[in-house]
Amino acid sequence: MKKMDASAQEALRMRVVNAIAEGMSQSEAARTFKVGVRSVNRWMRRVAKAGARSVAAKRRGRRPGEAGKLTARQAQRIERLIIGKLPDQLHLPFYLWTREAVRRLIKREYGVSVSLSTVGNYLKAWGMSPQRPVRRAYERDEAGIAHWIAHDYPRIAQEAKDERARIYWGDEAGFRSDDVRGRSFAPRGLTPQIAATGKRFGCNMISALTNRGALSFMVFTGRFVTAVFLSFLQRLIKHAQGRKVYLIVDSHPVHTAKAVEHFVAANENYIRLIFLPGYAPELNPDELINHDVKQAVGKHRPRDKAQLQSAVRAWMHRRQQQPHVVRNFFNHEHVRYAA
Repeated sequence: MKKMDASAQEALRMRVVNAIAEGMSQSEAARTFKVGVRSVNRWMRRVAKAGARSVAAKRRGRRPGEAGKLTARQAQRIERLIIGKLPDQLHLPFYLWTREAVRRLIKREYGVSVSLSTVGNYLKAWGMSPQRPVRRAYERDEAGIAHWIAHDYPRIAQEAKDERARIYWGDEAGFRSDDVRGRSFAPRGLTPQIAATGKRFGCNMISALTNRGALSFMVFTGRFVTAVFLSFLQRLIKHAQGRKVYLIVDSHPVHTAKAVEHFVAANENYIRLIFLPGYAPELNPDELINHDVKQAVGKHRPRDKAQLQSAVRAWMHRRQQQPHVVRNFFNHEHVRYAA
């Protein structure tokens, strides 16, 4: 029947209904007219409830000129709501915008029921695609972040220029043996397997980079404590070759420790410590080098801690020889202000 047009389907249904009305059983009618017994049962229930007109052909698809179940104005409003707010802000029981969440929003706002595929078509027409969301802390000070970009950093950059200082951006990162990165081709339904050690071990790294491509780092084991940070600051001062260092970091407790404060005060001719706005890691270009080395090291399969440390050092030494790659990190939209 699916290959018949609407009028042919209607004629067949009416022949079945008339044959049964004249005394033929439903199963016999199904065999005679070569249709499913369930279909015959469904047609007869409809006839019993609403008469023979219930099996008449119905219009398929949209009427000419019909643009969908939402008007253009309604669709534009739904699009603005999705872009402007998260579902929970609109009192919907969802954390992320999914097709079901959008469908629920449409139903609540306009009383219109649409299928998930229709919602998908709307989202595609609005230029939207499913993406991994970026996590942002509730505690973020958006006004402070905007002030940092527009006023604080330009002032710091001018002060560094006046002192002929180098501006470094610093951060820490951790690496684990069970962190597997990358993808591997395999037949559909057969997840690829890799051989790796069952032991868990890790190491840490602290690094700093400039928008001119300079890169300094230190790999260490154990916790990130004040002594480790002080050791790195001494290395960084030496790496700057006599030029004063402006080091921009977040407000990690180690960065703000009293011992660090005393060290910076005692070496104010060589180093200055500057703190980013809180809960804004995307402003730090060093986050990008952390991601870069994690992607590279995560594709290796170190057998012990020494191999893991060796892999981290090897990749960072490689990046030190590629200042153009380091400079390219500053082309990222969130850190372009520091380029």
